[in-house]
Amino acid sequence: MFWKRQKATTQNTIENTKSIEDKRWQIALENTNVGLWDYDAIRNQVYYSKQSKKILGFEENELTNSATEWNRRVHPEDSETYFKDFNAHINGSLDIYENEHRILCKDGTYKWILDKGKVIERNAKGKPTRIIGTHTDISYRKKKEEQSERYLELITSQNERLHNFTHIVSHNLKTHIGNFENILEFLDEPNSEEEKLQLFQHLKTISKALSTTIVDLDDIISIKTKSNSNDLNERVNIYNCAEKVINGLEMDIAHNDIAIYNSIRKDDFISVNRSYLESILHNLITNGIKYKSNNRNSKIILQSVHTKNELKILVGDNGIGIDTNKYKNKIFEIYQTFHGTKRDDSRGVGLHITKTQMETLGGTIEVESKLGEGSTFILTFQKQKHS
Repeated sequence: MFWKRQKATTQNTIENTKSIEDKRWQIALENTNVGLWDYDAIRNQVYYSKQSKKILGFEENELTNSATEWNRRVHPEDSETYFKDFNAHINGSLDIYENEHRILCKDGTYKWILDKGKVIERNAKGKPTRIIGTHTDISYRKKKEEQSERYLELITSQNERLHNFTHIVSHNLKTHIGNFENILEFLDEPNSEEEKLQLFQHLKTISKALSTTIVDLDDIISIKTKSNSNDLNERVNIYNCAEKVINGLEMDIAHNDIAIYNSIRKDDFISVNRSYLESILHNLITNGIKYKSNNRNSKIILQSVHTKNELKILVGDNGIGIDTNKYKNKIFEIYQTFHGTKRDDSRGVGLHITKTQMETLGGTIEVESKLGEGSTFILTFQKQKHS
């Protein structure tokens, strides 16, 4: 009888000691903002600690102990690897379960979680009966990683554009210098006054072309260097901005007999550099005027389209269009023309500058076009999040 009492006392002491250790462990985890989960495979229940629930924005009594409580909140894009990694640990393929996934919070947003766990008890057949793990909020780290990836992509893209820009500068300036040298060589030879006059005219033509090239390149450089300026965040009414551009082109519109419809929503605002947005719309509208079709009544339509995270401005026309299959990768390159028309005012600079301005504003530009039917340029801006 004494032996039984002593055994019971020893067992109670062991259990009390274990309970104290568990509490110490749990308190330590809570102080480090790490959540704890304890899965009872026999009853198919999970204990979620106060911190695990807090990460999701719930009070301690707001989540059940059901095993599906967490599972159903895992982001659909992450659920496959989530279950795959967990089952691999259960089956013995992985010594420790570890997975990063997004989890749906109480307020409808998602947070990134580092989920870790390990089987600590098995039955006689080796089947897991208890698994303990932790939840760590890694949203901040993931945000920084995504920013780093975007910065790397931006730097890579900028380096590529810089390489192309350098090539353009080198090629074009060398061409003009070569033309100058050729003319100057002819001037050293005895020529008639008439020939010399022609050579001087050629010099003026080359000089004008060189000046135009330098102005074009200077425009692009000035846009790029302005990307860090503080005046890029003016709140602009897009409809009014488009109306200002259209009114400024009133004579060209009337002369070319083009109908322009400003269907942009009147309550659409965006934080951008007003001058850049006006320049972008001006260039796209004048392109629609310049490359109208003579086979039908011409029209240009401006409209705004909203998605969950983006605001799109569409500038469409029913002009001669572009062969996008042929010029797919050249449409926004500098000194590229692709309309099949010979015009003195087509230098292949406008769309490149427009693309550069859009990138400076943090947006993108795309084009959908069909030869003989028209073109639609799509300006995409990320919606600003209001705190």
